[in-house]
Amino acid sequence: MIKIKKKNLNSDREVKVLAQHICMSVFKARRVIDQIRGRSYEETLMILELMPYRAAYPILKLVYSAAANASHNMGLNEADSFISRAEVNGGPFVKKLRPRARGRSYRIKRPTCHITIVLKEKSKFSLNEFKI
Repeated sequence: MIKIKKKNLNSDREVKVLAQHICMSVFKARRVIDQIRGRSYEETLMILELMPYRAAYPILKLVYSAAANASHNMGLNEADSFISRAEVNGGPFVKKLRPRARGRSYRIKRPTCHITIVLKEKSKFSLNEFKI
């Protein structure tokens, strides 16, 4: 499930995308998210496509979705956007029962996580301010 929240202010245009109930551990997803936080959109795509982790694929789909929503709904240029905020939060556990010997069962707990990615447009004013 992907939820989209748009913030439409004059100077600070951003697109927030949230994916909920992704079946993977929070720690495995955070290992990938830490690599892309603060990077440009194009650089993020290159990093995620070449990462050998299973967690990279749902995050790649989420970044693609955020960029498509930014360009279609708000008219932002994908080349000028960067990942301003990316976070992974824990979700509920999926509880299953595994049959064992003598009619008993063991509980299996599969962790899920919620991934939030915020794309912002690079403003030319903010880039010039930091070039001192």
